[in-house]
Amino acid sequence: MAPVLLDRAFAHFITSGRLEVYYPDGDRRSYAGRPGPQAAMRLADAATARALLLDPALKVGEAYMAGTLCPVGCTLYELMHVLMRNVMERSPAGERVFSTLRYMARSWLQDNTRGRARRNVAHHYDLDSTLYRHFLDEDMQYSCGYFPTGHETLAEAQAAKKHHLAAKLHLHRPGMSVLDVGCGWGGLGLTLARDYGAHVTGITLSREQLHIAQNRARAAGLESRARFELLDYRTVARQYDRIISVGMFEHVGVAHYPAFFAAMRRALRPDGVMVLHAIGRREGPGVTNPWIDRYIFPGGYSPAVSEVVGAVERTGLWLADCEIWRLHYARTIAHWRTRFAARRAQIARLYDERFCRMFEFYLVVSELAFRVQGHMNFQLTLSREIDALPLARDYMMTRGQRVESAA
Repeated sequence: MAPVLLDRAFAHFITSGRLEVYYPDGDRRSYAGRPGPQAAMRLADAATARALLLDPALKVGEAYMAGTLCPVGCTLYELMHVLMRNVMERSPAGERVFSTLRYMARSWLQDNTRGRARRNVAHHYDLDSTLYRHFLDEDMQYSCGYFPTGHETLAEAQAAKKHHLAAKLHLHRPGMSVLDVGCGWGGLGLTLARDYGAHVTGITLSREQLHIAQNRARAAGLESRARFELLDYRTVARQYDRIISVGMFEHVGVAHYPAFFAAMRRALRPDGVMVLHAIGRREGPGVTNPWIDRYIFPGGYSPAVSEVVGAVERTGLWLADCEIWRLHYARTIAHWRTRFAARRAQIARLYDERFCRMFEFYLVVSELAFRVQGHMNFQLTLSREIDALPLARDYMMTRGQRVESAA
């Protein structure tokens, strides 16, 4: 017989679509709501069934990694689509309890001091760069691409993203100084230096990313205009004409938002402009999924825009513009999932099967977070002075135009 409590939980939980569960004792149960996606899964042992009942937000991913929870006749994506869609409508009781406790503890969970921030970054970004080369585009853009028509390739979408952001920076003259906060493997900074004549300083806490970004600058002959440093945002000492930050703000932590924006304000020249690109959530303040926090991005959090704007206001910066991207990241991650699957054998040799299952789960739930759980990207344009940018936002519509590089 199916475990009674878990059977009751699923019967209450599934209100959309259909889920079939194969229990450890051989029993099979079906749970259905109104028409929607369908999937099935097998639970290998009673311990897994008990774990799912207690803390599903953490234990579903762990059970998949361990191989004790497996999709049956469907893909992992299809299984998680059913589960994540229903979570948005009726969270299991155990998850509601743990979510409340995690919300109460989120200041501690996100207390990303300098030392802790460095360790958190190393956990994910200091993995072997070969892993990322297997599924990212050639420029190694590890953030949301921009799909203006919806038909772009991954490379085209990532290039479009970079030039879209460059237009927002309003790099209207060569030689402008740009601080790239969380510069990744250097792709955006090199584009701003090469195509817009900017003098870029990229900062990161990842030694692996730093090494690659510096090598790329040397190989491109851009060392004089694009330099990269191992530096925490709190220790930036110079001022810049422009600041860009893509995909780094999610690692700051709510309690550190005032310090972050105060540091950015200090680093901006009086007529300077900053563009912040980050992942956000539609439904208001929340918590990071515990599996993502434990295995992928410790200390990470995708905030509600309201949490960010409040911190901006208290710092005295102008919010000059806000743009919301809804399904662009879902499309981006779909490309990454396809590329990861095509190179899974090589990645398994680089790490192991458990790692592959972990990363597959991460990519699947991340894509679905944007499709069915209210995640999106936001871009904020900030300035110190009221007249730092043109009166009309038409200046942003020059995506693709270049500034002649300074000699």
